Amino acid sequence: MIYLDFNRTTPIAPSVLEAMKPYWLTHFMLPGQDHAHAQAVGEALENAREGVAFLAGCEPFEIVFTSGGTEANNLAVLGTLARQDPGHILVSSLEHDSVIGAATSLVSQGWEIETIACQTDGTIDPELVARLIRPTTRMVCLQLANPVLGTIQPVREVADLCHNRGVPIHCDATQAFGKMPVDITSLRADTMSISGHKFYGPKGSGALFVRRGLHLSPIGFGEPREMGLRPGSENIPGCIGLGAAATLAAKCAGDVEIGISDLRDHFANSLISTLDGRARILCEDSPRLANTLAVEMPGDAKRIQRTARQLAVATAQSDAPPDETTRALRAIGMTSAQVGRTLRISMGWTTSREQVDRAIELLADACDGIVAA
Repeated sequence: MIYLDFNRTTPIAPSVLEAMKPYWLTHFMLPGQDHAHAQAVGEALENAREGVAFLAGCEPFEIVFTSGGTEANNLAVLGTLARQDPGHILVSSLEHDSVIGAATSLVSQGWEIETIACQTDGTIDPELVARLIRPTTRMVCLQLANPVLGTIQPVREVADLCHNRGVPIHCDATQAFGKMPVDITSLRADTMSISGHKFYGPKGSGALFVRRGLHLSPIGFGEPREMGLRPGSENIPGCIGLGAAATLAAKCAGDVEIGISDLRDHFANSLISTLDGRARILCEDSPRLANTLAVEMPGDAKRIQRTARQLAVATAQSDAPPDETTRALRAIGMTSAQVGRTLRISMGWTTSREQVDRAIELLADACDGIVAA
């Protein structure tokens, strides 16, 4: 198999797995007890928190461990708005289900949700956000990088105008870490979500950055942990793994980004040439993640995927309730037919030139076979 769906999930890095192993078997205790073994686990947990904070460019006490990006998004939206009277929430049309779902759940309590339309280039216009903000706006939700189109959003510009009007901004950055430099201080987000399995950490691990001075309410109940924002025992191996993945990404992600961007461009150029211009790269002139390509193919994407069985890529659910992929493609104005022809290709740290060239051959053969049939 040639795996080109790294935006969906990544394999766990060997060094991350090695860092986690002792915390399943030998150091299985929970922090918070007086004996030395539990204290050692507590110290390891805080070291992991420091690793995540270093990658994100914030203070360790601003990092809350969660079970992943979905929980982080829910905690950011619901926790920020829990103590406020119902008002107006702005959510970009590109957001993840967990952001949209959390915001939509508040409608029954009198909240109004408004969608920020996306431009055809796959980005949100800050001037549009400025026009949509009202005196009753209580939050703006804008992701940093889109996993389908690869487009990078103007979070800093939107954050500046939000703060000028006293409105907090939540940024889902789960697709950005490990693929591009992320500096929370520069982006000025009030909350920001992180997911471990998007950058070679374990599934079931994540974190939420909560800006110093911002007061959130917990969205679950039980023994308070993580600054009182998350009840229940910590997933110690997962937290350790997230910290190890963050440390690894901080060391090498920048260098890898350059190599992957060259590979992405080679993939795009070679595919278009091989298919005689019958493929189209979406949003290619916009700022994009180095590893991501959304390609409109000359035939049905699902048939191409089934035909190229050695190739693992992502397709949209054009004939089903809208998922994240479908919403992103429809947001830039694509028709149902175009959505059905689109493949999402996302490369990783281990993707090679040989794999890319073989993937292009498989896609070309699949397209030719479909046309011939």
